[in-house]
Amino acid sequence: MITLPVSFLAGYLSANGKGVTNMTGDGIEALGGVAEGTAIGHAVERDHGALVRGGAGHFEETACLNCSATIEGNYCRHCGQAAHLHRTMGAFLHDLLHGVLHLDGKTWRTLPLLAFRPGRLTRAYIDGKRASYVSPMALFLFAIFAMFAVFSFTAPNAPISGPASFDQAIEKAQENRDMVAAELAALDSDDPDRARLEAKVATLDDDIAALRALTLDAPDELVGAPRLAPLLRKWRDNPSLMIYKLQSTGYKFSWLLIPLSLPFVWLLFAWRRRYGLYDHAVFVTYSIAFMSLLFLAASLLGFAGISGGLIATALILIVPLHIFSQLRGTYGLSRFGAAWRTVAVLIIAFIVALLFLAILVGMGGL
Repeated sequence: MITLPVSFLAGYLSANGKGVTNMTGDGIEALGGVAEGTAIGHAVERDHGALVRGGAGHFEETACLNCSATIEGNYCRHCGQAAHLHRTMGAFLHDLLHGVLHLDGKTWRTLPLLAFRPGRLTRAYIDGKRASYVSPMALFLFAIFAMFAVFSFTAPNAPISGPASFDQAIEKAQENRDMVAAELAALDSDDPDRARLEAKVATLDDDIAALRALTLDAPDELVGAPRLAPLLRKWRDNPSLMIYKLQSTGYKFSWLLIPLSLPFVWLLFAWRRRYGLYDHAVFVTYSIAFMSLLFLAASLLGFAGISGGLIATALILIVPLHIFSQLRGTYGLSRFGAAWRTVAVLIIAFIVALLFLAILVGMGGL
């Protein structure tokens, strides 16, 4: 299912203007986040990588260099270590790249299927074809860490001082209101433009009142919920810090999206006994991984100057189509069965997003 609006919000809330973050600070931190995510994903995913055979700088032993057992074939039958080991600089750099980015044959087999045949990938993994594809959890970890790392690199910095920006916004809105009011006063009482300008003045009055309410020292009356008042003050007083906390806490607890989603997805198939929670867990995890990579790509395209409207249109089309395709392929559904469940999954995604934010607030993460 798609539970990535929260992740996307957490990474992109800082996009209040235009600009590029400092490469020596956020850029390096972003690259570190990608490396961290891929390293964890690599730890989760067992390595079935290719062997490097023979040649200068390579060990070719008849006995395992790790446990001394006799070697027959490409791996030690006792401990599993490769029979052919390498000690060249080129091989070391290869291991470094593979360890950080976890790029191997499985990655290139998994990503195209995840993008264009998600149902086939999910069903194949559930049915036991594990060695050919990256596991859903490894892909999920890589995608989540990479998404937040890229967001922290591409998203412009948020304003540091909240109250000052609110005061400026109030002043600007008041100026616009005075200009429209003056234009309205100059019109005749039967002028047809009066209704339009009166509506505009009323709208500006509402905007000014809302902005002034946000600058109150105690905004409890604004929301009618005293528990939210401290949170609103924090966002008002230091939005930059709150965006950072939302990003940091969001990706650390992003794994909660999976167990939060499972009961809802189970309800969609409650009368189909052949599908268990394991099937739903693989479906949800692969889906979240794809949505993370999709929003990552959207962020990079926006950073490159592609029209925001074009990106938004693409997301609106791709997200439901991908869910529809994954549902059909994973569960063998008819077009109608996949269609109504796609709508249900989009609604579930919104509910899970709210639950996730509520949990973050409840834990004091914000």
